[in-house]
Amino acid sequence: MARLIDSSVFIELDRRGETLGALEAAVGDEPFALASITASELLVEVIRSATPRQHSRRLEFVESVLSQVPVVAFDLEIARAHAQLTADLAAKGQSIGSNDIQIAATALVRGYALLTHNVRHFERVPGLRITFAN
Repeated sequence: MARLIDSSVFIELDRRGETLGALEAAVGDEPFALASITASELLVEVIRSATPRQHSRRLEFVESVLSQVPVVAFDLEIARAHAQLTADLAAKGQSIGSNDIQIAATALVRGYALLTHNVRHFERVPGLRITFAN
């Protein structure tokens, strides 16, 4: 089963000083990708770096991710799913934020399971297959 990787997983890899090899080992032979909004979230982490050294380290890690991991674009099909999820979750009082709804919509539309550290947050999304990242 293909996996969509949440930014929480990449951020944790970076904090641990690990490379994409650790992620590849965790998912085995399964293909994986990231949503375009996840690319933006990772780039925000680079921009918000507290020191030049941290900025350089984060930039190197994020650019490595972006050069090696396929990015799933936010297209009209995903936009429609995003709109429906936004409305459905808001009606239940369970919104999880627009970025995370976009990630969930991307996973649902493309048939990916979501690999995340934020299971409690994403489990509000009906039909989303979630895998906890160690």
